Amino acid sequence: MADPFPFELVSPERLLLSEPALSVVVPGSEGEFEVLKNHAPFMATIKPGVVVVTLASGQAQRFFVRGGFADVNANGLTILAEQAIPVESLNAEDIASQIRDAEEDVTDARDDASKTAAATRLAQLKDVQAVLGH
Repeated sequence: MADPFPFELVSPERLLLSEPALSVVVPGSEGEFEVLKNHAPFMATIKPGVVVVTLASGQAQRFFVRGGFADVNANGLTILAEQAIPVESLNAEDIASQIRDAEEDVTDARDDASKTAAATRLAQLKDVQAVLGH
């Protein structure tokens, strides 16, 4: 069994979780990655998706995050999320509303860069909707 390491999940509103974890799976913007104890230090941007935390107790917790940063260092892992919500608190209407907003952003985009960014966000939200089974 893996050894626990310090983990914190922070959003602008509050500290959501600060507990020892055995592993954390993070939706990195360059691809999903898993952090275990003694992981090599690095920083990564994260995309909208689900962070899966396996606590030292063995219990798994899932959080929807809407972008942010992950900082892995000798002191553990800290995720600074733009928004973080426990998956069990999400409902299909919230995700559907965010998808509608993203679709409008794609339609309203005035240049290629804006359109690409909006389309990427829309695709990520649809991925989250699929993961959540809604």
